[in-house]
Amino acid sequence: MAKREKKKKPICSTVGGQAVMEGVMMMGKTSYCTAVRDPDGNIQVEKKRITRTTAGRRASKIPFVRGVVNMYGSLVRGTGALMRSAQVYGSDDEEPGRVEKWFAEKLKLNLMHVVTVLGVILGLALAIFCFMWLPRFLVSTLNKYLWKTLVGSVWEYVMLGVFKLVIFLAYLGLIMVLKDIRKLYKYHGAEHKTINCYEKGLPLTTENVMSCSRIHDRCGTSFLFIVLIINIAVIGVVTWALNVNSISNGALRTLANIGIEIVLLPVITGISYEFLKLFAHIHGWFGCIFKWPGMLLQKVFTTREPEPEMVEVAIAAFNAAMEMDADPEMAETTFVTGGLLTEMLADTKKKFAKAGIDESDAEWIYSLVLGINRSDLSGQRVIKPSETRRINAIIEKRLTGRPLWYIIGDVDFYDCKIRVDERALIPRPETEILAQQVVNTVEDGDKVLDMCTGSGCIAISVAKHCKDKKVQVTAVDVSDAAIMLARENANYNSADVNFIQSDLFSRVHGRFNIIVCNPPYIRSAEIQNLQREVRDYEPRIALDGGEDGLDFYKRLAAEISRYIIRGGILMLEVGEGQAEEVLKLFDKREYAMVVKDFAGIDRFLKIAF
Repeated sequence: MAKREKKKKPICSTVGGQAVMEGVMMMGKTSYCTAVRDPDGNIQVEKKRITRTTAGRRASKIPFVRGVVNMYGSLVRGTGALMRSAQVYGSDDEEPGRVEKWFAEKLKLNLMHVVTVLGVILGLALAIFCFMWLPRFLVSTLNKYLWKTLVGSVWEYVMLGVFKLVIFLAYLGLIMVLKDIRKLYKYHGAEHKTINCYEKGLPLTTENVMSCSRIHDRCGTSFLFIVLIINIAVIGVVTWALNVNSISNGALRTLANIGIEIVLLPVITGISYEFLKLFAHIHGWFGCIFKWPGMLLQKVFTTREPEPEMVEVAIAAFNAAMEMDADPEMAETTFVTGGLLTEMLADTKKKFAKAGIDESDAEWIYSLVLGINRSDLSGQRVIKPSETRRINAIIEKRLTGRPLWYIIGDVDFYDCKIRVDERALIPRPETEILAQQVVNTVEDGDKVLDMCTGSGCIAISVAKHCKDKKVQVTAVDVSDAAIMLARENANYNSADVNFIQSDLFSRVHGRFNIIVCNPPYIRSAEIQNLQREVRDYEPRIALDGGEDGLDFYKRLAAEISRYIIRGGILMLEVGEGQAEEVLKLFDKREYAMVVKDFAGIDRFLKIAF
């Protein structure tokens, strides 16, 4: 006779969850992760660690007490996840209204946070009204008009239970009229399907999850039903034992009954939790007897068949919770939501300070994304989620060390928009002074040579500002990549510039009225001490000026006389402390002038030949 195959023990997941706005929250042993599909259609996942005190961990293991502790923690985390999901999916297309702006500017508060807190308070008030006051009011009305002997008899507690059950079912039915609630129930179904798929031992693919049941025997709906039944039993016994009905004043009697229900909530929760755990371990037909009411509620009311896109969100939340439980070192993540400008900017500055990044970069990021001046960043305003996503994307890249302007892709330079990337140095603000000096010096018909042009910022600025003077502008750089970038910038700014790839004057012909040059002038040994974003990202060929930083000035001094007309002007940018040394190299000069930069440092030389 063949030996009967031993039935495989079903997998019991340690992950449970709940539906949230446009998503699902999954809670494991050590973490809870919420996945939400944002307005752009992307799945955002927020990962948080569950923190418990020593006393809390001990209490979570004591029968009846553990129910209160665990349910309180789940309620807090669940409510928080629901609030956070609402912030992610909140309307992002409309500008903040007057009320929202007033809250931000006057009270320094986010209106969404205020509304959410008020919603929780109103929800609690509604629960007290519907499930504590209203049933007793209905019993009192029934006693007054139809059933004179109802109050004080055992039938009072039976009818209280009936009314609570009817109100509970009516509430579940009524809220299904709301479109958002129906969608929430679909995500609830997606959560159940995902856990059922895992417990079947199937890979968590969209197809596998969709094929599983949306009903789960450990659902919170079942717990609510158990709480309702235990509530009816416990409240009936306690109010009967305390003889609350002997209180003659009706209003006082009602307050006493409601007070008792509120005080006994922890007791009811603790007992209900133990029943839920007991039923979870009972399988077969006997277990179904206890589980079917809650499962029926799920089928009729609280779950709906989800769409594949919803299942994808539930899978993302489940996988994140499993990964967090498996890796205690995994970092937490947060949603990208809107917020208050001053709070978000201050937080970004802290991150940058910790990473050794100048806080002015944070100001530039917010200024550029929000389209406001840096001087206006001290004012309060609400930042929308879409703006936050753009800001965070730049922040994340900046924290890698990549220069801000390479991330932004362009920079303003002397009324021109100059595109920048790793092919050339980022134009510095002080170099605008050099460009302005050239523009102010140029005369009609002059020929201008921009040596070491890089991004082409100086040559393009001169060509644009001196267009009416019919100036001929030539730009030179040794780097093919830099010349390519400079051409792109000239086209972008509609500037007429002739570009030559050349090692200084090697491929240059003719003489020029003005030669301008901002060459590499950093000493080779000092490059390793530069800021990370300069040292690791900007081209070294545009930085390294040799052992003393003067290599290019020496070459210019040796060759310039063959390329500049008599009476021509040479304009140079030099490093800090180099002005006198560079001037000594041009001993044939007839006239020289030193110009300071914004910091008062001798930065520019104007030499006449």
